[in-house]
Amino acid sequence: MSEEEEKQAKEEAEAKAKAEADANPPKNKGAEAKAEMVVEVKAAAASIKLENDRRERMLEEENKVLDRKEALQALGGQSPAGTKPKKPEKLTDTEYAEALERGEVNPLKEDGFI
Repeated sequence: MSEEEEKQAKEEAEAKAKAEADANPPKNKGAEAKAEMVVEVKAAAASIKLENDRRERMLEEENKVLDRKEALQALGGQSPAGTKPKKPEKLTDTEYAEALERGEVNPLKEDGFI
């Protein structure tokens, strides 16, 4: 869970706890305290709604940016379609012998025996 999700979950839990406390208040609390709790719960719910809206807008913007990036890659020649593979460099005799000693080349595989 990311920090934002944890923060949001914490805020939701606090809002739920406040709502439950409001629904079952102790008998010694007055109507004034009850009204304050209702206001606090409504404020918490409003802030959660604002945060959710902000996150939704951010996701929409991120999707737009990703779509644009993909389009630019396709148009900008960064797509692998139509590209020619690089030809391997030819090794000199000395380089080939050294590579053979290191086990980097296999002459039987190159000749099609393996």
